[in-house]
Amino acid sequence: MNKSLLTFWYMPIFIGLFFWFQACDKRSAPKLTLAVSSNMRYATEELVESFIAETGIPCEIITGSSGKLTAQIIEGAPFDVFLSADMKYPNEIYRRGKATNQPVIYAYGYLVFWSRTAGFDFSVKNLTDQELSHIAIANPETAPYGVAALELLGNMGILDAVQDKLVFGESISQTNQFILSGTAELGLTARSVVLSPVAQGIGQWEEADRDLYSPIAQGAVVLKSEEENTKRAHAFVLFLNSPKGREILHKFGYGLDIEK
Repeated sequence: MNKSLLTFWYMPIFIGLFFWFQACDKRSAPKLTLAVSSNMRYATEELVESFIAETGIPCEIITGSSGKLTAQIIEGAPFDVFLSADMKYPNEIYRRGKATNQPVIYAYGYLVFWSRTAGFDFSVKNLTDQELSHIAIANPETAPYGVAALELLGNMGILDAVQDKLVFGESISQTNQFILSGTAELGLTARSVVLSPVAQGIGQWEEADRDLYSPIAQGAVVLKSEEENTKRAHAFVLFLNSPKGREILHKFGYGLDIEK
């Protein structure tokens, strides 16, 4: 049998094996596990969708308050990337030797007042009115947005007046549940939440005065894990700062620099 005939018979086999190996490699690709602060949940879902389309790297998203995710990471949870709502928690993880690099700021978050009631009045007079019973905020002990909310209310000069009205969500996600269920007439949440597809058009929201709370610098850090996943994790963090990543972050209301 001559060489050209051999090529004729075996080429389809070679092509078939090539695509089979490619498929196997894709199925066996290590999955990135992303530990994500609750305010970033919806933005991360879109970021991951775009990242997978560009790289083929599968991802899993685990959400929670930054403080609780940090505790899990310190205890050895098998996460590859941590997207925090602040820089304090990623810096603590780096200090403890759990990260491959120093944290970087990937975005700035902003607070909004939100109520499920359309046309809600967010004036100081209404917030301090005795008829308003509950204001939901994230727990400041574990959620950076809760820290910012307390600072805001304090600088508005109404913290003492509304202290007994405050109900604390474990994270921004639970804070949102309190607002949407009517457990609280209003709450302070992340701007990224009210701009997400699942919340748009629900109730009324108003941005809080950014001069009355410290900028919410959100940090990303790559965690120590298997070498192959570490490379993929760095690729994801780099993607956050790519034109597509920044476009998605901006769409969800995050600042890419400190905005005043």
